Amino acid sequence: MECGITSEEFQRFRTLIYDESGISLSEQKKTLLASRLSKRMRDLGLQTFSEYYTHVTGDSTREEFTQMLDLISTNKTDFFREPKHFDFLRDRIIPEVSREKCIRIWSSACSTGEEPYTIAMTLWEHAPNPDQWSFKILASDLSTRVLAKAAAGLYQEDRFRDVPPEFLKRHFLRGRGESAGYYKVKPHLAAAIQFRRLNLMDAQFPIKSPLDLVFCRNVMIYFDRPTQERLVNKFHRYLRPGGYLFIGHSESLQWVEHPFKSLAPTIYQKEA
Repeated sequence: MECGITSEEFQRFRTLIYDESGISLSEQKKTLLASRLSKRMRDLGLQTFSEYYTHVTGDSTREEFTQMLDLISTNKTDFFREPKHFDFLRDRIIPEVSREKCIRIWSSACSTGEEPYTIAMTLWEHAPNPDQWSFKILASDLSTRVLAKAAAGLYQEDRFRDVPPEFLKRHFLRGRGESAGYYKVKPHLAAAIQFRRLNLMDAQFPIKSPLDLVFCRNVMIYFDRPTQERLVNKFHRYLRPGGYLFIGHSESLQWVEHPFKSLAPTIYQKEA
């Protein structure tokens, strides 16, 4: 196999990935892309990046394209990451919808599931009489690999370092025997979440009811400004009047044209 990717090959992959996923690869990512794709090419017995490009684009099932995105994507996440968002959910959003006892939330880049399970724990812990509520959380990602892990709801013990012990006891089952050192999500928490593969670049999303809150954290850093703008305005359409958008701590909408009102860094609201 060639030791490196040519400029022409890189441009072809760059265009394909951008058109299909919105991920914008700079020239500085050339070596990274080549490195992450090389092992997959060896597994397939392919000698050049051009051969792999043909393999990806010729796969009518799109499974290889998804596999490729898994290789180039970073899926780092944690329970209760950026805790101010969950404080805001507890202190402001839950009281606002307490009369209806119904809340609809979209975790739009859920990775391995820590974010939607944290959302569900926050709702169960702080909504009055939570068993009388309707909790609906759509958790989506482009990667089928991380979605499978998220849906399984099985995590190593060290993943829960930021989870209060009483939360862990109430919402997860401790593994024993061969499962020692692992925790499994309890049914009541899992029932609140629907995991689904979605591409944020799609023109429309399969969402029928207006949302109270959209989490889109630490994914727009991979998009260029026009893509960010299109996505944020799509989120606006799916939120109810007065609904909220949370973005990541390393992101900003400062240079993006959008109709949201800024409430705090990384927290935005659709005008009522």
